[in-house]
Amino acid sequence: MVTSQNVMGFLSRAAVRLRTGLKYSAQTFMKPGYQQANVVILHKSLADDFEAFCRANSSPLPLLYRSKCGEWGCPPLATGSDIRDDCPEYCVFENGVLVKKVASLSSYTPQLQDMVTFYLGCSFGFEKALRAAGVPVRNVEQGKNVSMYKTSVLCMKAGQFQCPMVVSMRPVPQHKLEAATLCTHMIPLAHGGPVHIGDPKLLGIQDSSHPDYGDPVDMCPGDVPVFWACGVTGVEAVQSCKAALAFTHSPGCMFLTDQKSETISPITLEPAQCPLVFCISQNPQHYSMASERAVQQIRAIEELVVEDPGARGIRALFMQDELLKACLSLSHSSSVLITTGFPTHYMHDPPEETDGPPGAIAMAAMLQALGKEVVIVTDDRALEMNQHIMRDALEKGVIKTAVPVISFQSKGPESALHFLCRDGNPSKPRFDHLVAIERSGRAADGNYYNMRGINIKHLVDPIDDLFTTASTIAGITTTGIGDGGNELGMGKVKEAVKALMPNGSQIACDVAADFAITAGVSNWGGYGVACALYVLNLCSIHRRYIQRGLGLHPTPEQQSRWTACLPTIAKEEEMLHILVKYGVRSGKTANLGLEVDGLTFHPYHSDIIQRLRDLTLQAA
Repeated sequence: MVTSQNVMGFLSRAAVRLRTGLKYSAQTFMKPGYQQANVVILHKSLADDFEAFCRANSSPLPLLYRSKCGEWGCPPLATGSDIRDDCPEYCVFENGVLVKKVASLSSYTPQLQDMVTFYLGCSFGFEKALRAAGVPVRNVEQGKNVSMYKTSVLCMKAGQFQCPMVVSMRPVPQHKLEAATLCTHMIPLAHGGPVHIGDPKLLGIQDSSHPDYGDPVDMCPGDVPVFWACGVTGVEAVQSCKAALAFTHSPGCMFLTDQKSETISPITLEPAQCPLVFCISQNPQHYSMASERAVQQIRAIEELVVEDPGARGIRALFMQDELLKACLSLSHSSSVLITTGFPTHYMHDPPEETDGPPGAIAMAAMLQALGKEVVIVTDDRALEMNQHIMRDALEKGVIKTAVPVISFQSKGPESALHFLCRDGNPSKPRFDHLVAIERSGRAADGNYYNMRGINIKHLVDPIDDLFTTASTIAGITTTGIGDGGNELGMGKVKEAVKALMPNGSQIACDVAADFAITAGVSNWGGYGVACALYVLNLCSIHRRYIQRGLGLHPTPEQQSRWTACLPTIAKEEEMLHILVKYGVRSGKTANLGLEVDGLTFHPYHSDIIQRLRDLTLQAA
């Protein structure tokens, strides 16, 4: 049936066929508002492998149609089409090498009789949706083809096909990031939502001013580079398989279909489908995303861990979404350093308190389950004790795999840099995230104080130096977890500590972290991190994003492993028994028993742990 819609597509394709002698750009013959397709043409012997490759990498290669062998048209997508002439320009590959570009494939008709054509979704198909959402499309404004880059991200292999993913980049004003993400996320046949927002180097793109395909597109003040998976990945795949003869569209010169570009109304989306965008680093610039539903759950977790049954007034230090942003950053990390240890009981041996180590181990367990490398750093004088605590935690099933426990000793101004970076080279950090939980923090006068204002500097190693040095190294993010304001990292809220906490002007930690998580008891902040990481990794929007659009849904085995690493009443009670065995005491009262910060394990801590589990397991 001929409709006004497919007539427009037919006329545009007819214009392509009459292009001889005309000067054309990438979009000369492209009717705005219609879906376009990338094209890959392969010998029939490779067709099944390539289809499997598309299915395994659906973000860069959303398969719209696979032709029959020797079929010129694609009836589901376009009326009266002829793939030999309906792209403005084609690439011809021999043995994986681009040998020429041609305006028509008609001269290859005999060879095409034994070939199969794949039509793949194209990001030009969502540009109408971007404009409808008020997002400027800079490449169109500048009359240029979109910028496309090869990345360091490898696609999932299928048969003879494996190659780097190609991405397209569009500069987006910072205040329009969420709109751009939302309107493209629900158009999977045009690659869906972004796979990266921020510094191109995080995708292995060293010089964004020289794209591998397309044109350099100028950024405007306030723009952020946003990257979508790109169908030109198919061109890289053709080169990787080294077929004797293959064809693709020339990048930017796509096949025009009769299908209208999709637009999605945000009001039709459920919370689990709505992506929200958050900045997690400015050095390098990096944004992450999660669904509205996951964000709501993590905010509920954050509200729970800041409850204050000890009436310490900790709510005054609270900042919303610090837990969320810290966990988004941790989810992107590969290697995490955790430090804990607050020797508040200077009259006892050991002087440590029961707040801190349980939360540290709870975080470490979940991070390990998610595939991160984890190291715990503590004071040298307490190193052997903490190694024994880790050994017992492993034997009792509190943690599944032992975490290395080490110390840091300052031997000069470069010690922290050499500890954090290989060969002291800031471009080679060993860790990409540092977390301090209930770790004594340096005050403005260089001393370390407990909540009573007693100086305990003689018991504390200068682990703060790791955080201050990390603040100067691109690619290392820091988080502090505290419940009083004198803990490492809580320098981010030091003015509130000075004004509102007892002895605040004296005890306030002066060392800030990128994120400061406030908790009623610091252990609860550690439990909250473990729970929030679980929620994020069950969020399909976040998981797709951290895997650059190439990931799979978690397997039942993975989800079971993550669930097993969540805090439980039984594990945390066992952890307290281990600490008591080594003489570690409650922080507020110095009692040697199942107590943290003056609150007995039952009912206070056990109640929080159970409520955290109930909130978290809703994500499943």
